[in-house]
Amino acid sequence: MNRIQFFLCFLIGSISVTGIAQYKFTGYVDPNLSEGTIYLSMVEDYRKISGVYPEQILSTTAADSSGYFSFSDNNLSLENRIYRIHVDTCSEADQNTSHFTGHCPNSKEVVFVANNSDTINLPFSFDDEMFCRVESKNEKANSFLKIDSLKHDMRFAFGTYRSEANRKVNSKKWFTILQDYGEQLHEPLAELYSYAFLSDRTQQLHTYYLQDLKTNPYYDNLLQRLSEKYPNSPYIEQYKAEITSDKYIISSHKSDTFPWWLWLLLGITLLSLVGNFYFFGKLKKLKLETPSPVASLSNQEKKVLDLILEDKSNKEIASMLFVSVSTIKTHVNNLYKKLNVSSRDEVKAMFPR
Repeated sequence: MNRIQFFLCFLIGSISVTGIAQYKFTGYVDPNLSEGTIYLSMVEDYRKISGVYPEQILSTTAADSSGYFSFSDNNLSLENRIYRIHVDTCSEADQNTSHFTGHCPNSKEVVFVANNSDTINLPFSFDDEMFCRVESKNEKANSFLKIDSLKHDMRFAFGTYRSEANRKVNSKKWFTILQDYGEQLHEPLAELYSYAFLSDRTQQLHTYYLQDLKTNPYYDNLLQRLSEKYPNSPYIEQYKAEITSDKYIISSHKSDTFPWWLWLLLGITLLSLVGNFYFFGKLKKLKLETPSPVASLSNQEKKVLDLILEDKSNKEIASMLFVSVSTIKTHVNNLYKKLNVSSRDEVKAMFPR
C-alpha cells in the first residue's frame, strides 16, 4: 500500500469514527432509589438548572439491582451544554403536584457540562454518596461540583456571624472568589452557573449584585466570552436580556435620588397638568353650552377657518401661517370636530359668503 492509499484509508477511518461518535453517561444511584426513574435533561434556561422540569427531559432509563444506569446516544450538541441527571421516586400520579414548582423532595440530581462525544461516569463517593463525583476526560464536566464546593464554604462564612458588617465584607469577598475561579476554569458555562447563583433575586446577595453590576466590567466580559465560545447557544440571549434589565433597574434607582427641589418642581408640574385637564374639561362643557360654534375654536383654528372659507388648500394655509402641512391637518381635524362637520363643503355651507 503506497502513502496516498494509506492516507486515504486513515482519512476515511477518521471520518467514520467522528460520524459515529456518541455520548455515554453512566453511574450509580442509591439502592433505595433504584426503583425510581432516572432522567437525562438538557438545561437551556440557566434559571432552571436545579429542579424537575418536564420540558427539559431528553431520555429516561432505569437502574439495575446494583443501582447502575446508563444513557447512550448521539443526539446531543457538539458543543458543551449544561445537562442534568436526576432520579425521581415520585409515582406518576404524584408528579403533577410534587413537580409543580420544579422542586421535588423525592429527587436527587447532578448537573454537569458535556457534549455529544463525552463519556461521563458518576460513581459513588468514598462514603457511598451518589452524584458527588463526575469522572470524564472532558475537564469541564465537573466544573459545577467545584463551584458547589465553594458555595458551601461561602454559606458557612455567612452563617458564622449574621451581622450586617459580616454580610457586607463577605459579599465582596465571595463575589470576587467565585468570579475569579470561574474565569480560571476557562468555561463560560461554569461562570454562568456562578452568575445564576449570585444574581438570584430570591437571595440576599441580589442587592450586592446590583451594586457590583454598576462598576464591575466582569459581567460585560462574561457576555463577550459566551459569545465567542458558544455563539449559537440559547444562554446568550437570556443572559444579555437579564443584564440589560438589571442595568435599567440600577439606572431607575439612580433617578430616584432627586434633590428636594426637583421633587417640588415635579409636584408643581403634576398640579399644573391636573389643572389643565380640569380647565379643558370645563372648556369642553362650555363649548356644548355656547350657541356659537366659532367660540369654541382656538385663535389658530379661527385663522384656518377663515382661509378655508377663502378656498385655500392645506398647503397654502401652511405657507401663510408658517407651519407644517401636518400641523394644518391637525387644526382642520380639530376644527371639523368642534363644528361637527366632516368636509370643507359642510364648513362653507355653515358660513356662507
